[in-house]
Amino acid sequence: MAAMIRYIAYISENPEKLSTFYNRFLKTEELGRSKEGDISVTDGFFNITFLRKRVALCEPRMENGLKHIGIHVDSIEEIKNRYLKMFPRKPVIPESGDVHHGVLRIHDPDGNPVSLSEQPFGINGQRRLPGIRHIAYNAMDPEGMREFYFALFGFEELTSGLAYRNAGRLNRFVGDGFTNLAIHPFYDPSAVGHEMKFGINHLGFLVENLAATMEDLSSAVRIQKRPDDRPYAEFRFTDPEGNRLDLSQTKGWEVGVNQWERVAA
Repeated sequence: MAAMIRYIAYISENPEKLSTFYNRFLKTEELGRSKEGDISVTDGFFNITFLRKRVALCEPRMENGLKHIGIHVDSIEEIKNRYLKMFPRKPVIPESGDVHHGVLRIHDPDGNPVSLSEQPFGINGQRRLPGIRHIAYNAMDPEGMREFYFALFGFEELTSGLAYRNAGRLNRFVGDGFTNLAIHPFYDPSAVGHEMKFGINHLGFLVENLAATMEDLSSAVRIQKRPDDRPYAEFRFTDPEGNRLDLSQTKGWEVGVNQWERVAA
């Protein structure tokens, strides 16, 4: 089995409110709750966990918002050993392994946590629509991040991102065959619409009927058109806590080399 992203964690002021929003408008379903107030939901493939903000989380970055990803791997021990050869002084942190967490935590070159599990984070279902197909970071070292995901997990650089590299841009795009992972430079003020948010900047949902999804969402949020020159996604909105989410139907996302996920108009 190839390594694949199966988990996304948020820190949330109100997990109940966020889970209700995602279940209502993006058709996620609840996986479980903790006594501390954490709530996990799924789109059928991803475990999306809203961790209730509290001191006991002991996270290095405690602001609300999209926080880190988790990767389903064949062997945690193999990944850990490879990781420690690359970064011998970086910490390796045990996690609880419950529905809201992975089993072991490492950190990417920018210091963002990456949770590891040999199980698919409590998800045994099939991919469906709406569903996450895209995760975007703002990074200090996009090339270092690309190398990290390639060397440690075997993610491949995507054809749709090579135009950025060939133009001398720092943006990198990799995929695991299921999810498009965009890695943008944090310091990129020349880019139109660049958002100065470090770490995970936004997610992208592929939908079956964009018009119907937008009509439903418009009762609760403001939806904005994405720039035409972007390779992915047609529209963007924010959830009740300000997390950015993209919507796409026909543009879709390249999730593996020349492997696109789109829905015909």
